[in-house]
Amino acid sequence: MVANGSHTGFAHFIADEMAASAKARGTGIARRTPEYLQTKMLEGKAVIAFSDEGVWAGFCYIESWGKDGYVANSGLIVNPQFRKSGLAKRIKSAVFKLSREKYPQAKIFGLTTGLAVMKINSELGYEPVTYAELTQDDAFWAGCKSCVNYDILMAKERKNCLCTAMLYDPQDHYKPEETTEAFRKHSKGYERLLRIKQLRLFRFRGRQRPAKIIF
Repeated sequence: MVANGSHTGFAHFIADEMAASAKARGTGIARRTPEYLQTKMLEGKAVIAFSDEGVWAGFCYIESWGKDGYVANSGLIVNPQFRKSGLAKRIKSAVFKLSREKYPQAKIFGLTTGLAVMKINSELGYEPVTYAELTQDDAFWAGCKSCVNYDILMAKERKNCLCTAMLYDPQDHYKPEETTEAFRKHSKGYERLLRIKQLRLFRFRGRQRPAKIIF
């Protein structure tokens, strides 16, 4: 469902779960405060899911950049007890639909370090793209400051990082069936590329650290 003011009490738990999930994966995300998530709920720019018993199950929100020319579906998180149930795909589909309704002309993009999210995005019509095709709004990139990989992003002049960029352009896009099939064909290559990118960028980070001095 579309989140609203009645759901703001869940914001602290959601923010904590986002941070815990990123830490468990060993990857970084742009951390959002509970207050920020509450604002998204009040604006009707978020999707929240509950079990039949009323237990919080998942969440995702919308951000817009570049005078609403670009939209990101951010902070996708599923309560651990409801993972591997297909819920992430259902939430992602719902927030994608909400984004198309609110911003019909906007390009919808995302950054992810996971193949599972890449697969979901592909099924919605997203394509892998270079960072140059994303919004260049400084406010968006400033949101990455809380990510553990921010130093890598800036050292690469915002042209590359551990995340894979994906984009849906309403004016120029393939059918979801086509992007789904393309992902299926190249998924092994994407997996290998992600491992190589991670290895190379962590080596780069190592070179940036000052050498230890031993007396």
